[in-house]
Amino acid sequence: MDFDLFMNDVVNVAREDVRDAGYKELTTSDSVDEALNREGSTLVMVNSTCGCAGGVARPAAANAIHYDKRPDHLVTVFAGQDQEATEKAREYFEGYPPSSPSFAFLKNGELVTMLERSDIEGYSAMDVVSKLQQVFDEHCSEI
Repeated sequence: MDFDLFMNDVVNVAREDVRDAGYKELTTSDSVDEALNREGSTLVMVNSTCGCAGGVARPAAANAIHYDKRPDHLVTVFAGQDQEATEKAREYFEGYPPSSPSFAFLKNGELVTMLERSDIEGYSAMDVVSKLQQVFDEHCSEI
């Protein structure tokens, strides 16, 4: 099997996982600015092809939102794939080094908190779901 074809399949599945969970995929800097400057709360999932993204972060992204409280907006950028969008999103994550996978939680366009790769790698998907839901409890309204 051709390695490039294999990687395209991996990337496509990773994108699809997050889109199917209800996250809007952002692929340009303009789409990032538009999405992250909205009123309300926004969860940004920084996707990647690493094992902890597929085994922990993406399942956590899909499951954490099935909760009494959740962000108003769900978006995703793909590190290593959509460079322009990812770099633009990281401009909003002031004080945090680039990290993927990761989750950023913004309120009215301002960063509230981040779950960095170190908060994901080595943990179970349910651990990360719990961490995300703690953020939702603190900063989101009931749906």
